[in-house]
Amino acid sequence: MKILCVLYDDPTNGMPKNYPLSNIPTINQYPDGMTLPSPKSIDFNPGELLGCVSGELGLRKFLEDLGHTLVVTSDKDSDGCAADKELIDADIVISQPFWPYYLTRKRIESAPNLKMAITAGIGSDHVDLQAAMDHKVDVVEVTYCNSRSVAEHIVMMIISMVRDYHNQHAIAKSGGWNIADAVQRSYDVEGMHIGTVAAGRIGLDALRKMKPFDTHLHYFDRHRLPDSIEKELNLTFHESLESMVKVCDVVTINCPLHPETEHLFNDELISKMKKGAYIVNTARGKICDKDAIARAIESGQLSGYAGDVWFPQPAPNDHVWRDMPNNGMTPHTSGTSLSAQARYAAGVREILECFFDKTNIREQYLIVKDGELAGMGAHSYSKGTATGGSEEATKYSK
Repeated sequence: MKILCVLYDDPTNGMPKNYPLSNIPTINQYPDGMTLPSPKSIDFNPGELLGCVSGELGLRKFLEDLGHTLVVTSDKDSDGCAADKELIDADIVISQPFWPYYLTRKRIESAPNLKMAITAGIGSDHVDLQAAMDHKVDVVEVTYCNSRSVAEHIVMMIISMVRDYHNQHAIAKSGGWNIADAVQRSYDVEGMHIGTVAAGRIGLDALRKMKPFDTHLHYFDRHRLPDSIEKELNLTFHESLESMVKVCDVVTINCPLHPETEHLFNDELISKMKKGAYIVNTARGKICDKDAIARAIESGQLSGYAGDVWFPQPAPNDHVWRDMPNNGMTPHTSGTSLSAQARYAAGVREILECFFDKTNIREQYLIVKDGELAGMGAHSYSKGTATGGSEEATKYSK
């Protein structure tokens, strides 16, 4: 079989010869008891850079020893790109949310041999799920592999935005010491109302991590949490998103992107938010209307926007969020720490082992199976596609 793997570029100065830490902590299971990825073996050292082209997710020896062909590229967007050429006769395609290969209907229909699309990470909205269902292409992802990594990033962003860390660091780095300039937008998070849009693995973990800061916690989700969790965290459940956003000082977005959530945060919803609130978005960029966010920052309706996700990815160089005031943007790094890479690389190998051995892939990993939403896909997604406009990624230049 031919496996196409689309990964982000290597470091500009080449692959690391050594790493800051000699190893990473050993974790055996996630908080809900689900075990970590458990392939028969791995061909990499946990803590290495695996998500870039030269890292190859640690898959080459495994696949070539079985007689399969592995093609790895970062060239994924322009007409005639390497990924499109290699996709035509590929059986499996692997991509990461951080550098997504947008599997549009056109691309899926160009690949008659395609059997499965694997997300090395979580979040498979870069695949046209409706086209995958129509063409019986299974879609799987490594559920939970980097959820806690993202939750840590959320906490970092909330504290950084509310305390205005970015501005203070820039003053110090430039040789300045004007304390009034440094603190004129700085507040404590203690006592603030913090709400999550969706309280799944990431959203709930972020709330748990914020509880010790003595904040008031809120959530909106189509699946209500058990009473025991609401009581444990003193959580306030909201029947509607509008009810939650009007009382929150910070809103963190943690729902999947699908047709029902596309541009959910538009001018109308943002106008209902508490004036001066902050938005932290580590879910998907397209859940927010980019221009509505910029307008709200300019008017003061929002005090700040910290996002780890853009649409498309990579974002065009002139994307309005790059230069927007009071932003805390990162280039979708929340879920690809070296710790997370070890888990999602192992998860991809586990999925491939199951596929080759014709054994069942974990139910939690399934998004589309046999032409229908399945597993986590049935729980989190709706039918349709959210890949429209992904061709704008061609407007990014290094």
